[in-house]
Amino acid sequence: MSADPAHVPVPVAVPLAPTASLPRLRPVRPWVLMYHSVAEHTEDPYNITVSPGRLDRQLRWLRRRGLRGVGVGELLRERAAGRGAGLVGLTFDDGYADFIEEAVPLLRRHGCTATVFVLPGRLGGSNEWDPLGPRKPLLTEAGIRAAVGAGMEIGSHGLLHRDLTRTDDETLRQETEGSRALVEEITGRPARGFCYPYGTIDHRAVRAVREAGYEYGCAIDPGPLTGTHALPRVHVGEEDTALRLYAKRLLHPLRRRALPSGPTTPTTGTPLTGAGR
Repeated sequence: MSADPAHVPVPVAVPLAPTASLPRLRPVRPWVLMYHSVAEHTEDPYNITVSPGRLDRQLRWLRRRGLRGVGVGELLRERAAGRGAGLVGLTFDDGYADFIEEAVPLLRRHGCTATVFVLPGRLGGSNEWDPLGPRKPLLTEAGIRAAVGAGMEIGSHGLLHRDLTRTDDETLRQETEGSRALVEEITGRPARGFCYPYGTIDHRAVRAVREAGYEYGCAIDPGPLTGTHALPRVHVGEEDTALRLYAKRLLHPLRRRALPSGPTTPTTGTPLTGAGR
């Protein structure tokens, strides 16, 4: 039975002492982890589901290495102020209902927050864009507000989970600008971040996200488009044990381009005055 999103228990965060099994890592570039669903599962054809037990161990691993998970907006603000060395971005794509039931209590237990990218055009619906299933319920308006009440950042994942590189101009505007307006109406707060469905981007999509007023955008492997509106992320799944997380952390600077010191254009990577406002 689903929990009432307005009455999610909030466990007290327990500080964890660092362990000596692996060396503490000094963050060089922003490390942003990409999650989706948190639930017990036997069927997961797209590798988007992490069990609550595995998420608990992954968050514990971060804390024991002096790292704390936060929303991407906070991560970028703290880095800009020179205080982001011990922070890791946590993102949850698609806005699954199990975020409230399973993820929030674990995040609060470990003193973490996260950014949840929701689909305001599919409130209370399901992941119909995944042809192989299984079907998973999405957050309702009440669930999104419960996430806000638990201290989470809410961003947009577009309206309907469409590939922005395949849309016409009006659809692209609705998926970026229109979805932002709906998210802000639900939360009563600015929607500062956007997440590209499927991680697919091109110059046009990145420009649309910037011009819609988002302060940042999350992709997966944006390559030469890397910048404030095309942040790279690392997928985290059920198979990511402590050793695999350590390897991903170690290899991150080699696999992901460094971000410039300020916002960039989506075409050249050169500084763009006033970008993201």
